[in-house]
Amino acid sequence: MAKEGEQGSFHAKDYVDPPPAPLIDAAELKKWSFYRALIAEFIATLLFLYITVLTAIGYNSQVNTSSDACAGVGILGIAWAFGGMIFILVYCTAGISGGHINPAVTFGLLVARKVSLIRAVSYMVAQCLGAICGVGLVKALQKSYYNRYGGGANVVADGYSTGTGLGAEIIGTFVLVYTVFSATDPKRNARDSHVPVLAPLPIGFAVFMVHLATIPITGTGINPARSFGAAVIYDKKAAWDDHWIFWVGPMVGALIAAFYHQFILRAGAVKALGSFRSQTHV
Repeated sequence: MAKEGEQGSFHAKDYVDPPPAPLIDAAELKKWSFYRALIAEFIATLLFLYITVLTAIGYNSQVNTSSDACAGVGILGIAWAFGGMIFILVYCTAGISGGHINPAVTFGLLVARKVSLIRAVSYMVAQCLGAICGVGLVKALQKSYYNRYGGGANVVADGYSTGTGLGAEIIGTFVLVYTVFSATDPKRNARDSHVPVLAPLPIGFAVFMVHLATIPITGTGINPARSFGAAVIYDKKAAWDDHWIFWVGPMVGALIAAFYHQFILRAGAVKALGSFRSQTHV
């Protein structure tokens, strides 16, 4: 048992929250690590779109050319492709760029002051360019099937309203970004250090589960770069009609997730209020 005089040196908080990222950090532009991170985000998003869109188109071609109702990987297989690729790519790039691979994730981390505005905007541009190149590669390799089977573009399915599609994107992205915050929370990692958890695993599973639920509604966006890259290469009216849903929905979902985790679960609002009160009474 610690002596009374030693209690002042005891700290119950056995973790350290990183300081908030500056809103504008021009010094990043002079660092090779910044450009290396951009390259990592570009390549990761390219690979993500290449594998997942190719899987979706391959499934559609098998279903439409076979009399077997169980032909192809099915929705379950497509969901595994998306979730599995996110697990792999986050694992590979987390130490270089943070493994965002999604403008909505980047936006959520920006709101939570985990990344600077310069880094966030640069990541989003790299992600969108990577997505375009990834889907372009699919079209180059599967030109005969690409346009015939929708090019992997996100659209609101027949029978669902625009509001339903928007709601599905908001909730789906909330699940993903909330999982990202929880899996990378330094407080949780310190508290549960005896239970090692590989952060990319729950993130990949979140993507997998959301796809199972929302593929029949919107084809599952929850990633504006994924939707944008497919729409640019497919470039048909159907892909652009409701395209705004696949930007607004994920960004709103990410904003809610960042607020919920930082200000409700982590009591950021209470801490800020306490700090304000202490300053006014000095």
